Amino acid sequence: MSKHHITPKAIRTALAVLAVPAAAVAAPGAATAGSSPRTAPTALTASASCPAGWASLPEANSRMTAAPVTAVRTGRHACFDRLVVDLKGKAPGYDVRYVSTVRQDGSGFAVPVRGGARLQVVVRAPSYGASGQPTYRPANRRELSNVSGYRTFRQVAFAGSFEGQTTIGLGVRARLPFRVFTLAGPGTNSRLVVDVVHHW
Repeated sequence: MSKHHITPKAIRTALAVLAVPAAAVAAPGAATAGSSPRTAPTALTASASCPAGWASLPEANSRMTAAPVTAVRTGRHACFDRLVVDLKGKAPGYDVRYVSTVRQDGSGFAVPVRGGARLQVVVRAPSYGASGQPTYRPANRRELSNVSGYRTFRQVAFAGSFEGQTTIGLGVRARLPFRVFTLAGPGTNSRLVVDVVHHW
């Protein structure tokens, strides 16, 4: 055998080394090892991705109800952060507006709230029953919900309940448009909803 003769096994080995599996070929725009993922630029705007009905002016409804507040919770959505106040009974009226300082019900004391702007959410319903027994007793009045990681919300604080209404301080990133509405259910209960858009 000549010393220059190449065997079939050697040929197969060389081809295996040179071959590139199809899975290793990155599609256009895909990330590869050692590189950062590339994505098409996305310019999210509130007008394009949020429903209508947003403003930064006060929103109010004078309807009073004896249906007590039972819970306060928050949620994150693609376009906005949401505050929900649960009530045991008929939907309440409300007064939601930007203020320089959130004030405690009754005493008028300032309630510190984090954020570049503060929404004062007045629910025209008590957080106590007919006998005066609390129906909503937050474990931490300064942090009604954990909003760390939210895009818009910075803090949700309890500002008390007095003479048939309950006040909540909502700290937000900036003075951004919001919307307020009520929902019936579940059952005979109701909800007050405050949404604050991520940006405008």
